[in-house]
Amino acid sequence: MSTLNELKGYNFNFNKKFGQNFIFDKNLLLSIVNSANLTSDDEILEIGTGAGTLTEVLASTTKKVVSYEIDNNLREYLTDKFANFDNVTLHFQDVMSVETKKIEQEFDKNYHMVANLPYYITTPIIFKFLEEAEKISSLTIMVQKEVADRLTAKEGTADYGAITASIGTIADAKTIKKISRKMFTPSPNVDSAIVQISINRSKFNIADIATLRKVIKAAFAMRRKTLMNNLKSNFAMSSEEISQLLQKVGISATERGENLSPAKFVELANEIYISSK
Repeated sequence: MSTLNELKGYNFNFNKKFGQNFIFDKNLLLSIVNSANLTSDDEILEIGTGAGTLTEVLASTTKKVVSYEIDNNLREYLTDKFANFDNVTLHFQDVMSVETKKIEQEFDKNYHMVANLPYYITTPIIFKFLEEAEKISSLTIMVQKEVADRLTAKEGTADYGAITASIGTIADAKTIKKISRKMFTPSPNVDSAIVQISINRSKFNIADIATLRKVIKAAFAMRRKTLMNNLKSNFAMSSEEISQLLQKVGISATERGENLSPAKFVELANEIYISSK
């Protein structure tokens, strides 16, 4: 019996509210797991258990899988499906409502996220783990192609934004594979892509991460405004002070945030932090 028929046997109905688009193709599932470069000793966090198809492949490949599913209607089906898997832990709750510290307590060491992320919550999830997680090593995630373009964009392009710059300061992101919308059930209105984000928190010498996040957020607060005006609106500094700081790191007073590389954001944030002391 197919997984889809098994789901129907549990009276399951797809819920648009939770952005449910499941993958049943075994070859695609294997390619997702293979692209994450996992070993039998790795521990995995999955968000959006869904039909458990990716969970099952992960469980047969790695040491431990901790999976979160928000749809309680899947509880009986998934509990039965993984009853004999001693390396799978299921949580039926919204991962965004759980403290990151509590999530990380379930892992014995650094872990990897591998997930077909629900479209409606992709960005908040990425920010949550980039900003709060201490033990995460990488994220191999299925996202909308448009989101993948943003996550991997270069400075100076329309797709480059706060999340791109934030990722670029502590990680390296690349698109691994593009996925047709036809590979999902039900089929969404957009194509998808697998993006791999490899965490490297020592990529740059960051003086204060809170200041860096504030600078990036400010830089993209109003895209049509210059970086100088955006900074002035978010920091207690005069135009002259900001102008001097920008000049010190080689940034024009008329520059916009979308043209700054992650390295330049770090350089600017470091100067702002030092000047505040």
